[in-house]
Amino acid sequence: MTAADRNVLFAKFEELGIAAVTVEHAPVFTVEESKDLRDTLPGAHTKNLFVVDKDGRAALIAAKDDSKVDLKHVATRLGFGRLSFGKPDRLAALLGVTPGSVTVFALINDPGGNVAVIVDEALIEAADVNFHPLENTATTRIASKISSASSGRQATSPSSCGSRRWAEASDRGTHAAYLVSPVIAL
Repeated sequence: MTAADRNVLFAKFEELGIAAVTVEHAPVFTVEESKDLRDTLPGAHTKNLFVVDKDGRAALIAAKDDSKVDLKHVATRLGFGRLSFGKPDRLAALLGVTPGSVTVFALINDPGGNVAVIVDEALIEAADVNFHPLENTATTRIASKISSASSGRQATSPSSCGSRRWAEASDRGTHAAYLVSPVIAL
């Protein structure tokens, strides 16, 4: 399967009725490098981590840029072994992106739902959130309400979702995402 590019991603947003605003900028690879963009891009800013355990299970962690992420806690929550950052070739194979461009939008390239997803509740509570649109030379802002046009389901906060989990079905696969508030303390 060929990885989706920005045009495919934006077409999917349009198909699902998701309003998005994209701002072009110089490549940014880290949260620190992106700090200068805060004044020009409203909404919550994010850090996205691609991690794997020794058994090869993969997870994508989407957290607010200032959240502390405890990988040991995340591994326990998922039932995974010790987590480490995934290798670039594995990232490309599973999500179709390169280091520095990790984003929840890359799930468009994982139709089989092979990557577990962890979402910091702070992102769900924010009015708008910012992610790279499959490349780190731009940032795309969307509303944080995660919904699926095809399933009619909407993500809810952990306080209203007894299992602290939601699954969103789409025509390209199913991903389970775990809401964590904050990422380090369950």
